[in-house]
Amino acid sequence: MKRSEVDREKISPMMKQYLEIKDNYEDTIIFFRLGDFYEMFFEDAIIASRELELTLTGRNAGLEERVPMCGIPFKAYEGYLDKLIDKGYKVAIVEQMEDPKTTKDMVKREVIQVVTKGTRLDSSIDAKDNNYIASIYSLDYCYILSFSDISTGEIYVLLESDDKEALLRDVLRHNFQEIIVNDATDRTLINTLRTTYHLNVSIYDGTCEDEKYAYIYKNIKDIREIAALKHLLSYLTTTKKGDLSHLKEAKEEDKKEHLLLDNNTKRNLELTETVRLRERANSLLGLLDKAKTAMGSRLIKQNLEAPLTNQKEIERRYDFVDKLRVEFILRDELKNYLNDVYDLERLAGRICYGNLNARDLLQLKNSIKVLPEIKKILTELKYDKDIETYDELFSLLDKSINEDAPLTLKEGSLIKSGYNEELDEVRSLASGSKDFILELEQKEKERTGIKNLKVGFNKVFGYYIEISKGQVKELKEEYGYERKQTLSNCERFVTPLLKEKENIILGAEEKIINLEYQLFMKIREIVKRYISSLQKTATIIAEVDMLCSFSTVADLYNFVRPKLVNDMTVKIIDSRHPVIEQVMSKENKKYVANDIIMDKDTSILLITGPNMAGKSTYMRQFAITVIMAQIGCFVPCKSCEMPIFDKIFTRIGASDDLVSGESTFMVEMKEANFALTEATKRSLILFDELGRGTATYDGMSLAQAILEYIHDKIGAKTLFSTHYHELTALAGSLKHLQNVHVSAVEENGKLTFLHKIKLGSVDKSYGLNVASLAHLPESLIKRAKEILDIYEKDGTKKKEFTQTSLFALDEEEVKEIDKTNEIEEAVKEIDPLNMTPLEALNFLYSLKEKIKKEEK
Repeated sequence: MKRSEVDREKISPMMKQYLEIKDNYEDTIIFFRLGDFYEMFFEDAIIASRELELTLTGRNAGLEERVPMCGIPFKAYEGYLDKLIDKGYKVAIVEQMEDPKTTKDMVKREVIQVVTKGTRLDSSIDAKDNNYIASIYSLDYCYILSFSDISTGEIYVLLESDDKEALLRDVLRHNFQEIIVNDATDRTLINTLRTTYHLNVSIYDGTCEDEKYAYIYKNIKDIREIAALKHLLSYLTTTKKGDLSHLKEAKEEDKKEHLLLDNNTKRNLELTETVRLRERANSLLGLLDKAKTAMGSRLIKQNLEAPLTNQKEIERRYDFVDKLRVEFILRDELKNYLNDVYDLERLAGRICYGNLNARDLLQLKNSIKVLPEIKKILTELKYDKDIETYDELFSLLDKSINEDAPLTLKEGSLIKSGYNEELDEVRSLASGSKDFILELEQKEKERTGIKNLKVGFNKVFGYYIEISKGQVKELKEEYGYERKQTLSNCERFVTPLLKEKENIILGAEEKIINLEYQLFMKIREIVKRYISSLQKTATIIAEVDMLCSFSTVADLYNFVRPKLVNDMTVKIIDSRHPVIEQVMSKENKKYVANDIIMDKDTSILLITGPNMAGKSTYMRQFAITVIMAQIGCFVPCKSCEMPIFDKIFTRIGASDDLVSGESTFMVEMKEANFALTEATKRSLILFDELGRGTATYDGMSLAQAILEYIHDKIGAKTLFSTHYHELTALAGSLKHLQNVHVSAVEENGKLTFLHKIKLGSVDKSYGLNVASLAHLPESLIKRAKEILDIYEKDGTKKKEFTQTSLFALDEEEVKEIDKTNEIEEAVKEIDPLNMTPLEALNFLYSLKEKIKKEEK
């Protein structure tokens, strides 16, 4: 049965309540609270039963046919919720807003929050990564991208052009978990985000006018950015339905402040995860992240994905990393204290929103307990930022919250004895009454002579006196026992005195739970006053933790401080790939270091050499050294002089984009075009065997043209590896290009890689040698050599492809442009809105005839 088929005049009141709520949340699965379960109905139940592997049953709802239903226990719903969210569903949590014991009518129920992939505030999200939700706000002439991690309170806004490709690059660069778009957004863009990139995208058109959140955009001047932030805030406040005042003031993201890396570059360089297994281990992040706090780990990842371009800030970080290396005893002491600091950013979010428990406050207490010691060490190290120590807050939490507090807030044992006088009195009353129960049991044994008599308790019947079947006959009428329950092996009784004490005990326990809950909420309100300050402290602690991590890895792996220069000189001596070096060291292999030297008159290194010799590694280690240097980390080499780069572009490795139906070569050309369009003189370009995806001469021609374009038009530092040895002749005509090669030695047909970069070029690919190393059949290798000999004998002498006036136009090209311009001018002059269909058809016919004549 479908929800749309239901006759609402006949359904039960409870089901009517469900349907009214569901009407407002069409695109979500409803977790509908009924007693100790969350239940799902109709299509929601069918989906949930399939995705969660639950039994699909039915429920009577006043109709002839039972409606589809499945359910999950209220106390264990988180795991089920996580599975649905991970699969891209939204879930609305519907809670009972009244105690069923105190109401005679239908219990009031409401949606207390909608849980989505980008709005998680619980512990299920990755502690070492941000959980961003974004808004794409479309205007006729531009896009505004705003995004937030509501678990940490961060919120950013970025004004984009109307270039969809540029927008897509920024979306992919930030790795958003969920995206909302306004209704004006191009449906093609939405479809691309959903189908090609498998992102969670919802169309939403609300705007937040709540003055409570106006502080978030008070310093934003652009009204378009404010509109986008209001769009995002509306979605967040509508879904979370709670206090989100932990959200920080919005920051305008300035691309000029960061070394720009597109998603393709991050993947190629394996900055945060490996290409093959998509795991953190064996990525650059896995190597550099020695942070002791989740905040520090997140900050390292943020910096790797968006390194700095501000030399003053980079040098500041170097200074502190240097200081920590010298003062290594203080550093190790500092790391020990940082190890006791919990995730203050996300704790602040939970405290503000209200979904915290006593354990969260204990984590906060234990974190601020060590802040005075951290402050003392930072002062001794002359760190330039100061942190609060929160002595009063620590005292409050230390006196109030029980160290063994349960996870839920309605079980009692939250508050320590001695904190509240009224609570202590009620506890004393309850404790005295319980002592009375123990005494009563002993007295009843003596009074009745029944030695196995015992006093028990359960939630259904309360307190009772239990006597075995064989002893019941010994009870006398004057004992005043009243039968309450009969079981197979015993009878249960109550007495007037036991009833009286039961009311006192149970009343006291309920009062204790309510009192403790009220006191806990008051403590939470006091803690909320510190949220803004705690967030500032968390930001400082995260940076300190990150720089401690950089200092630690510098010592562990023998990294050195880079020297930043103002010209475009690069001089990296004995450069190493830090990740590969550590992998090799585990296998007891020695990494071969190489120099990367490019003076101010050298913009391109053209790299030749056999496959597997280390060309790609050489290129990657240059980019990784630049990234490490620009996050404030020391670098893997003997010495390093380098400028600050603004962008890095890479094309390394072949890959088809099968989803969008694009071949390796098309992907190559698109990525090359992106680099050539966006690169500046201060950029770094890494092209690995560009042009190999097409025919030999096509590929070689394109490779040469691209090299010439970079040399003449851009001037960016470029590493270009190739198997087109004819290109090495360009060193004679391109004065800023230098040939280098990866050396290898061939003896008796056996190839040995030396992995050493040397000046000059090689004119042999060693392809057959590499094939032999891959253990292809010997007969196949032999036949390949025979074929190669034929090609080499028949082939003409290598042509030298000299540079021509590539960017000047010949006469034919000029004529072609003139033709195009005439047609364009004719089209510009017409007014299609004031033409009849016949006039438009005649005009189109005349253009076609004109083109035909010109082609003749």
